[in-house]
Amino acid sequence: MATSVAASAAPLERLRTYASFVRFEHTLFSLPLLLAGIFSAPGPRLSWMRWVLILVAAVGARTLALAINRLVDRRLDALNPRTAGRELPARRMKLVEAWVLLLASGAAYLAACAALGPWFLRISWVPLLVFTVYPYLKRFTPLCHFGVGLGLALAPLAGYAAAHPDLAAPSAALWLGGFALAWVSGFDIIYATLDEAFDRAHGVHSLVVALGRTRALHVSAALHIVAMICALGAFIVMKAHVATVLTRAPGIALLAVLGVLLGLEQEWADDVNLAFFKVNVVVGFGLLAMVLATRAPAGF
Repeated sequence: MATSVAASAAPLERLRTYASFVRFEHTLFSLPLLLAGIFSAPGPRLSWMRWVLILVAAVGARTLALAINRLVDRRLDALNPRTAGRELPARRMKLVEAWVLLLASGAAYLAACAALGPWFLRISWVPLLVFTVYPYLKRFTPLCHFGVGLGLALAPLAGYAAAHPDLAAPSAALWLGGFALAWVSGFDIIYATLDEAFDRAHGVHSLVVALGRTRALHVSAALHIVAMICALGAFIVMKAHVATVLTRAPGIALLAVLGVLLGLEQEWADDVNLAFFKVNVVVGFGLLAMVLATRAPAGF
């Protein structure tokens, strides 16, 4: 009996390890952005199959991106006390398992793109290029934060394109992409403060190393101001579809909430775990709520 329980627990334990390896819970950052892009413009009602394909493409791309990052950074992770406990440096996961996960998620992403349509397959290399180049940027430039920002900025654009293949009204989605780029890049600067000493000692580039902590955080704050400007731009574009000032009020209120959340990230920058787990994870959902309240997507 004990043997059978242990045998059944083993596959579950491997699944937990794989989910931890790619930080599956961090899909909470990309999924709301993807949905915001889908709902950013009026469009036809999506079939359940298209929803499934969009979800498979999104999860596949997100898993692929994290797998690439972990594989590229595995030696740096082993040297850094903060990351030495990750699956590859801690040897809780074999290198071949990481590669299999990468290839499987990449295959799922490409298959979903092909099923969504030939155009989506033709442009599928764009996210792949961003995901592959980003992990190397910290080795060459302090602007590396914009690499992860660009990766997340693709989410609302991909969501919009998947739901609106005619690409007829992309303005709101472009503003949302700008929001994601500025928001995520700004927070990644805050996150880099955790590794300032390690990065200086090992020649890893970041704005925190290049400018010092205080000035880097000023850049982060400026980026979050830009993010709010982009959110306002999306709101202005989308409110054209709303008839009265009264029905615009929820969107305005949620836009204000979004500004408060970004302000709290800056206020709590000294406590990265608080800013990350208590605030940052809510921002994407705040943006999605603003989009839903503003655009009232009855067409979906």
